[in-house]
Amino acid sequence: MKKKLPVYLLMCLIAVVMIYPLLWLVGASFKTNEEIFSSVWFMPDSFSVQPYINGWKTVTPYTMGHYFINTFRIIIPKTVFAVISSVLVAYGFARFDFPLKKFFFALLMGSMLMPQIVTVMPTYLMWSGLGKNLLNTYLPLTLPSLFACEGMFVFTLIQFFKGIPKEFDEAAKLDGCGTLRTLFSVLVPCIKPAVVSIAVFTFLWTMNDFLNPLILVQQVKDYPLSLALRLSVDSTGQGYEQNKIIAMSVIGLIPSIAVFAAAQKKFVNGITAGGLSG
Repeated sequence: MKKKLPVYLLMCLIAVVMIYPLLWLVGASFKTNEEIFSSVWFMPDSFSVQPYINGWKTVTPYTMGHYFINTFRIIIPKTVFAVISSVLVAYGFARFDFPLKKFFFALLMGSMLMPQIVTVMPTYLMWSGLGKNLLNTYLPLTLPSLFACEGMFVFTLIQFFKGIPKEFDEAAKLDGCGTLRTLFSVLVPCIKPAVVSIAVFTFLWTMNDFLNPLILVQQVKDYPLSLALRLSVDSTGQGYEQNKIIAMSVIGLIPSIAVFAAAQKKFVNGITAGGLSG
């Protein structure tokens, strides 16, 4: 125990360094603007909930609650679509032989190497070409997830499916299960950690997404939380109340932290198992 004490102390020190920015963020949300820039200590001299009250009102006709609802109107369908489509495509690659399979798999791998920023403008031009009215909806943000557009998710699930013996499929077929029933009743429960990992990643990435909504969402009333926070900053980046932004950022972190905490065990299992596969 004594030999391990320095290691434990070092790990505790690293943990404090890692978590301190989050502690400072929470503490700064109760500070005045002057105190935020005058001290690096996270505890405020006097607690005030006024930043939360002022921040919740926003500078628009809508409250921050309205933008939270908008955010979940994007996140929920996008997460569901991403999970279902990724599972179906990965199942096809892992369990079936079809013409040009290697070619399509190469395209899948190539999509993983393409920076997302490269696809932003073509995506906007495509949706605007299909109809200007579509840019006033959330379809450009959610509908692509129906087509397994995240190659990394599909590739990860393929590795998990390949780790399941094909005897499972044969046993299910003998019991009268069709292809889809075999997938969702037999195989998906075996790869639940990977499915949960995909759902968590999609949730977090969508919650933090700024660029895509900025380009594809045109009306202020339809903005998600990430754009609503930006509305509190003027065009010069000066003359705004930092404590309001920080307070709303803290509230914006709560759903992500809650989702990660709820799915932590399976999420970690999915990541570690994915790292060990193959």
